Order: sequence, then structure tokens, then C-alpha cells
Amino acid sequence: MLVLDAGNALFKFAAKGSDPKEKERATLLLETMDALGTTAMAVGERDLTLGTDFLLRASKDRKMKLLSANLVDAGGKPLFPASTVVTVGGVKFGLVGLSPEGPVPGQKGVVGRPPVPAAIAESRRLRTQEKVDVVVVLAAMPYMEATRLSMESGNAVDLILQSHDRRGQGMAQRNDFATLVPTGERGRELGHLTLSVGGKGPFVDLSGTERARQNLKMLEANLQQARRSLAAAKDERTRKTWEETLSDFEARQKALALEVESGKQGTERSLRLSYIALGGNIQDDPEVKKRVERIEPPGSASH
Repeated sequence: MLVLDAGNALFKFAAKGSDPKEKERATLLLETMDALGTTAMAVGERDLTLGTDFLLRASKDRKMKLLSANLVDAGGKPLFPASTVVTVGGVKFGLVGLSPEGPVPGQKGVVGRPPVPAAIAESRRLRTQEKVDVVVVLAAMPYMEATRLSMESGNAVDLILQSHDRRGQGMAQRNDFATLVPTGERGRELGHLTLSVGGKGPFVDLSGTERARQNLKMLEANLQQARRSLAAAKDERTRKTWEETLSDFEARQKALALEVESGKQGTERSLRLSYIALGGNIQDDPEVKKRVERIEPPGSASH
């Protein structure tokens, strides 16, 4: 199992001083993520609330790697490693971290360079020099920028795990070769991505194939009803309306059938995304619970 975090995990707010227990809370989160075996985390906007110096000190000597391919200091020097390579289950993964573009508030000279070219360059390096099997980008940047990366990276990137906008869970989306995966919001759910790594080409979303198969079945029923309505139409205007509807349905039917067929052909390299809601049904670790309640007592607004 490979445990990853797409960033924006440590602080509730990007502005310093918004939470009186922010330092204690961030330290606990880093310790817990490390204890859980998290391999890497991208450095996001809500991880930089207390600055890069705090983050570097707090993460020192931990197994979990903090990654950013585009965050640099005033002299243009990278503040964190751009990537790391890890082998899990015989599969060699290249992990790239991205931070949002622009200056970091309260950090003189610290800036996020344009993330898309930085990600593509590092991903290509991992492909050619490190010979990785799968490239995963931990994209702690706005959704639109992550979408742009998925459309411009070609076959350099396989998976993009995105966080930044406080978006909830959603469906995996493939715009070109790379698959863009939402990661949930504020630690309220755990994303579970099952990969089958064989063959070549982009990953096929098996959940998407199943949805396409279900939609195709419903559409076929609608097509039958539309054909009956067309046959029963009495005037030309009504017939034309049903003919247009049938044409739209048939085009959609063709697209869904192709999606189902591509899923059958691409099962050697596939993914399936699901989420585990971290609600009251998940048992707390007693020791971690005590530490959390010292920071956020039961009954407090933030608990």
C-alpha cells in the first residue's frame, strides 16, 4: 500500500494567527501522518501558514517526504525536493509535489513558480532517468491548474491527485492521458485508489466503465420509448422533435458503447476510486484522541 497526501493538510487557514492552537495542531498532524506510513505530501497553501522554516523544522528526521517542484526561496533555490521514488508491490512510483503559483504571504522572496511546466519537466525526468512505472503528481494547487496539467502533460504523468479548493469527493476524470483525481476535503474522507499496473497507455477508470454500462442500459430504454413516440406522432412538428431527440440519444448511445468497449480492452492498466467517510463509525485511536482533545476540547466550535 502507498499512502499519499495531496497537501493543504496542516492548517485550517492560510493566514497566520487565525487559530490559536495552529502550531500544536500542525505538529500533531505531521506526527500522525508519519506514524501512519505516509510516503509523501505536497506542500500546499494551507501547509505554509507558519512559513517554510517551521515546516522544514517540523518535518526534519521524519520518513514522510514533503515535496514541491516549484517552490523556491529568494535566490531561486528549491526549498523542498521536487520528487521521490518508491517501489511498492514491485511497481516503481515516481511522486512529484506541486505548490500553488505566486508569492507566499509573509515569506519574503519565497515564490511558487509556474507549476505546470515544473511538473512536466520533473515527470519526464522520472520517466527517462529513473525509469519509473507510474508517475503520480501531488497537486496542491487550484483545480483549473490541475486540469490544465492533465491536458498538457502528454504521457509524462499518469495520475494527478489534487487539493486546494476545499472540494469534496468526486469522480476520477481523464482529459487526455493523465487521470485527475479529487482527494476530498479537510480530512473528512480517505480516498482509496486501486491500481492494476500492466500493459501500456493511460489508466482506464473501471468505475467510469460501470457507470457507462448503467447509463447505456437506461438510455436503451429511453430510445425504445422515443421510437414509440415517433411512430405515434400525428403532425410534422412533433415528428421532427422526436427525430431530433432520437438523434441525440443515438449519438450518446454510441459514445457510451465506445466507453464500455474501451474499458473491456484496457483492464490490464486500470484504476478504481472509492472513498471511506471518516465519521463516527470509524473507531478512534485512544492516544491520538487524547492529544486531539487537548487541542480541540469536546464541545468546542472546532471539535
